Amino acid sequence: MPAASWAPLTPAERAVAIEVLTHGPISRTEIARRLDLSAGSLTRLTKPLIESGLLIEDPAPVTTAAARQGRPSQPLDIVAESRYFAGFKITADAVYGVVTTLKSDIVADRTVPLHTHDPDQVADLLHTMTEEFTAAFPRLSGIGVGVGGHVVDGRAGEGRTGTVSSPFLGWRSVPFADLLEQRTGLPVVVKNDVAALIESEAWFGAGRGLDRFAVLTIGAGIGYGLVIGGQLVRTRDGDHGIGPRWIVSQNGPLTPDGDRGSVVSFLAIPSIRYQVRAATGRDHTYDEILALAAAGDPMPARVLDEAARALGTVVAQIANFAMPQKILLAGEGVGLVDVAGPAIEEAIHANRDPFAAPVPLETKISDFNDWARGAAVLAIQILVLGRPEV
Repeated sequence: MPAASWAPLTPAERAVAIEVLTHGPISRTEIARRLDLSAGSLTRLTKPLIESGLLIEDPAPVTTAAARQGRPSQPLDIVAESRYFAGFKITADAVYGVVTTLKSDIVADRTVPLHTHDPDQVADLLHTMTEEFTAAFPRLSGIGVGVGGHVVDGRAGEGRTGTVSSPFLGWRSVPFADLLEQRTGLPVVVKNDVAALIESEAWFGAGRGLDRFAVLTIGAGIGYGLVIGGQLVRTRDGDHGIGPRWIVSQNGPLTPDGDRGSVVSFLAIPSIRYQVRAATGRDHTYDEILALAAAGDPMPARVLDEAARALGTVVAQIANFAMPQKILLAGEGVGLVDVAGPAIEEAIHANRDPFAAPVPLETKISDFNDWARGAAVLAIQILVLGRPEV
């Protein structure tokens, strides 16, 4: 049977829970300051959250300067193991599943090959994986699914998402959330996989505590997102993607689909493999191309040098226009930074004002479990905290 959920939180309770979840352990004084609440109001809001088992008073007292002026207070923290969440990343070849705590720590994972793209059979596979996870973690409370493609919001007010159109899977307007929810009896959230990863990094990763945070993902495709005030900026374009039309150079390389000079044509893994294959007549994996370039093989080195300079240009453009406090480069293609870092830095400097501050850049080679964890974070946000869509 599905685990029982907490009673729906009021907007004020939700705000407190989010502060503790993303910044805890945290003192009541700091929560009150962040949310502009009186001590009495905060006490009233936290009492039901503690009684429900969502929050706990950390036994270690707060020792900040403010706390030392009076009686030391006990910080509040989330009860991480009070509920568990399943996250799935669906690729063309496999399903990657994880179980996380309420703080998004992965406690179990499993990968299953995908031999069909039929939506009902894929839903059956995720149902089987969910049953195995639930057997080990009976307090499994929700499911998040990340898919490469366009995901359309469900009915207004639900806070979930509905249908999926994915070129990787050959899906068009598939109501996958409904299919999986009918099978598991658990609440299901389905989102674009890049959006899921960005939300995860904003809440629990590289963007935690930052007001302005940008993410560029490099892999089979190119993803981009901007977080402002702790929330992912959403537009009417949704998750259609901007990579194929984000032109770096009109004289750049062609993708297999015929796009010239775009971010995708320079940086996407299939495009890089295509360029090397067209130039050498030999097919190599991305890791092999990185190794060949690092060893001085001229053609792979040339392709990666162009990719690196394009990446540096894109990073500079993001820094110039979005002005984030940090830019995270994530995905399977980030190994480019290790091989061609100097070229990236040169391009960044060439496209920035000479007196501009250095670009705060962080890299993270994300495996598919990281993407699945991002999907689980969506379930934590929307299903437990009732985070509204923006």
